[in-house]
Amino acid sequence: MAEAAVHPLSFFIDSDDLQAIRADFEQRWQALQEAAAQAALGTPKSRRFKSGAWQSHPQSLMAAHVWELYADTLQKLADQASIGVEQQQRLSFALMQWIEAISPANFLATNPDVQQDLLFSQGASLMAGAKNFWEDLQKGRLSQTDESQFQLGENLATTAGDVVYRNALFELLHYRPATATVKATPLLVVPPCINKYYILDLQPRNSFVKHAVEQGYQVFLMSWRNPLADDQDSIATATWGDYLDSGVLQAIDVVRDITQQSKINALGFCVGGTLLSSALSMAAAQGEHPVNALTLLTTMLDFEDVGALQVFVDEALACFREWQIGSGGLLAANELATTFAFLRPAELVWNYVTDNYLKGKTPPAFDLLYWNADGTNLPGPFFTWYFRNTYLENNLKKPEGVGINGHTLTLNTLSMPTYVYGSKDDHIVPWHSAYRSAQLLQGDVRFVLGASGHIAGVINPPADQKRHYWTQVQPGGLDKGLDSEQWFEQAQQLPGSWWGDWMQWLQMHSGADVPAPKNTGNAHYPSLGAAPGSYVRVRA
Repeated sequence: MAEAAVHPLSFFIDSDDLQAIRADFEQRWQALQEAAAQAALGTPKSRRFKSGAWQSHPQSLMAAHVWELYADTLQKLADQASIGVEQQQRLSFALMQWIEAISPANFLATNPDVQQDLLFSQGASLMAGAKNFWEDLQKGRLSQTDESQFQLGENLATTAGDVVYRNALFELLHYRPATATVKATPLLVVPPCINKYYILDLQPRNSFVKHAVEQGYQVFLMSWRNPLADDQDSIATATWGDYLDSGVLQAIDVVRDITQQSKINALGFCVGGTLLSSALSMAAAQGEHPVNALTLLTTMLDFEDVGALQVFVDEALACFREWQIGSGGLLAANELATTFAFLRPAELVWNYVTDNYLKGKTPPAFDLLYWNADGTNLPGPFFTWYFRNTYLENNLKKPEGVGINGHTLTLNTLSMPTYVYGSKDDHIVPWHSAYRSAQLLQGDVRFVLGASGHIAGVINPPADQKRHYWTQVQPGGLDKGLDSEQWFEQAQQLPGSWWGDWMQWLQMHSGADVPAPKNTGNAHYPSLGAAPGSYVRVRA
């Protein structure tokens, strides 16, 4: 008699574990059959099957339950496979992609909700979906929001200010005061260069920049250039060191000149925080300490645990990218966007396939998703240095540091007071990694953990009265002897936005109130045009 077919993963799983998984599958399968025979199938767990159409079509409802059973069983098999941690992570990631792709919600023939719309609209929904698909094909990306509802400078990035400096890498924005007096110590904001800066200046109701200006701070912000393939200058050969020297450190010098302050405060968000910390380490190697107090939002300095992104990190990919673009060229924005989207494919890919293409819907207007689609290209040498020295080799953490532009970057030279924020559900910068990064710094550190994810946790204006955050109960700085879980056990949960906590901390490091400047810039750095400037308008 022929041998029963076995799953390939069974060769890597202990026989007892395999038997337990098989028994669980058979028990759940039998229960599903019995419930279906009695017309007693419940609602599936996944929200994509919540509509009444699924409930009123027994065959479709059964298919949804079988898909969930299949998905759970595959993940259990992957979790029990004895193939090494990294291989297991990649296996789980690959299985997730497969499972999400074959969901019955993704196909016209197996989605009763889509079929219902098709009948009720007399085919109009399918025609609209075909139109949406064609338009996205022309864009080369999936639409996640109604992009026609947003315009930079009109309803996004509207905080008043001017471009006061420009070079090949960035424009510097100086925002106009909204108060009669301002804090003497200015604030420079360094956003990530893999996205546009206006995530911090979306609409007036949720603009981090506008809020800081209204609280009486002199705010400057770097708007990174979006390099294009047909640019005639040398932007495609820009290195990590160029972004430190001609980017962050140059911006610091301009802010100091304009405000006539020897030291400023600085904030880095995500990769911007990694750049800012690296630049300050480079300055320290030259005997300069230009920042009085530092803020890092969802930033990794310790890359030991990079979360879901670990599946993309290995020597082979690093070598391939170095061969491909390490000496010049660009890493395309859509490559980065696709990578991040498939970290959460159910939410960021397949639900839009169903709604946009099968149902013919126009996605609702959402400022954050408009920003998410407005990515930037990266110079190849910059990216390849960053990938190898952070994600692959974690060199910024090493006590001996890492050499760049003739200097050694060592983060233990950073001794200024620092505010470090992490988001609890962040899939880009796991909060445990943000916490470990805080432990690398030598000065007093205040660590705050916000609810939600990488972006929504940060962009949480107090007026919305949403979410909550955790912070330390004990007085003084971070107890670096505690690991992240020990810190969390001792932390106090507070309602609302963390912005107020940060403002109170920043106020202690911002000096006295002084009369607000009447104009942006100064004689050395006059206005080159109104914010949001020209670099932010260049689309990849």
